[in-house]
Amino acid sequence: MTDETATGAKGPDELRRQIERTRSELGATVEELAGKMDVKGRARARAADLMDKAGAMTVQLRSTAAQAGHTMQERANKAGHQVQDRATKAGHQMHDNATKAGHRAHERALRTGHSAQDTAQTTGHEAQHRAEHGMPWPARPVVRAAQRHPRPTLVIGAALVAAAVITWRYPKR
Repeated sequence: MTDETATGAKGPDELRRQIERTRSELGATVEELAGKMDVKGRARARAADLMDKAGAMTVQLRSTAAQAGHTMQERANKAGHQVQDRATKAGHQMHDNATKAGHRAHERALRTGHSAQDTAQTTGHEAQHRAEHGMPWPARPVVRAAQRHPRPTLVIGAALVAAAVITWRYPKR
């Protein structure tokens, strides 16, 4: 709290500025809280991130495998025609094995991503189940209405907080 707000408003314009600043701070806080409550969205984002990492690993492994195949091919060309045939076969075999290894790594990464996504989804369902069944009856309809209509709920909550702050800061005498 600044010295300005601790001493109270010195006029209507200053009071309006203080109210506007309080509204702005409350809006930012409400947006931050709403972002933290989006468990499914964060789980989807994490799963998408894991999928992107798996794709990047696949590209890198394929690139490494192709580079290894080209290196082997260059060495075989330098050795001569007879050695060239043997080296080319070995290079192609190595390239095929590396490509297969890249595919296996890609599949493993995809499975890991799917597993993480399933875990996140299960966690979200459990949280939703706890929210629906772990609260007393009078609160359930209110919470369900708030889940169905989050924007009006946030506006009402912000208004209640603003009213509480104003009432607390400027009590009737």
